[in-house]
Amino acid sequence: MSDSQIIVHRGSTTFAGPDATELFRATVLRSAIGLGMKGIRATRGFTLTKGLAMAERYTGKRYKRTQGEQAMADLTVWIETMKSALPVVRDAETILEVRK
Repeated sequence: MSDSQIIVHRGSTTFAGPDATELFRATVLRSAIGLGMKGIRATRGFTLTKGLAMAERYTGKRYKRTQGEQAMADLTVWIETMKSALPVVRDAETILEVRK
């Protein structure tokens, strides 16, 4: 069992632990695939083909370049499942500082 959790601070969010880090990574990947479908590279080395290959790690499916929408939909299912499985902790110290 991992100690992964999402910690919500006053102005930021921390994805702590391996499962939470993978959740963040998949969320960024979904966004990068969306940009790639519009012809925009998220980073210099990122291509739509590479992004779709990375999506296979989460979904277990192989995607062709024309299946970007399907990859994003499958990633969304994986992301929402992980969000519901990970505990969300509100940072009590930050909340107390705001009230002062």
